[in-house]
Amino acid sequence: MVCIGMKVIETDRLQLCHFTLNDAPFVLELVNDPSWIQFIGDRGIRTLAQAEEYLQTGPMASYAENGFGLYLVQRQADDVRLGMCGLVKRPSLPHVDIGFAFLPQFTGQGYAFEAATAVLHHAHHDLNLSPIVAIVAPDNQRSIKLLQKLGLQFQKMISLAENQPEIMLFHPAV
Repeated sequence: MVCIGMKVIETDRLQLCHFTLNDAPFVLELVNDPSWIQFIGDRGIRTLAQAEEYLQTGPMASYAENGFGLYLVQRQADDVRLGMCGLVKRPSLPHVDIGFAFLPQFTGQGYAFEAATAVLHHAHHDLNLSPIVAIVAPDNQRSIKLLQKLGLQFQKMISLAENQPEIMLFHPAV
């Protein structure tokens, strides 16, 4: 099985595709993973219908509105769904940011770095977006290391909304 949604990016090991409603079971698993809840936040998605709504109002709406969004990351060798990686346009940030999340059994194998590198290349060369920033919880050491490996550096602490905890904002190194 190849991408059900439109393929956006292909790397040596991965394919990044538009999410479709067929990906709702995977998304339900991913957003309820303890590391997602700890570092990204509990989205309250507990059913397939809620996962479908998340896809429709999140990634799929972003494809239509912005021409980009979060993409499904699949391994090319066997089409196993590993996680998501892509671009997000948040009303509270002046620039597009890169985001990623992978199931725990697929971390530490270079997939996130490979996907994020490809997404940054796509953002700069295909979409003419610059700069691409990133936000991360201060206790998410794995993601902080990955952002630094991608050439981003800590700029300042910010809050995306009133009464939200502060998070770290990363910008491309100059």
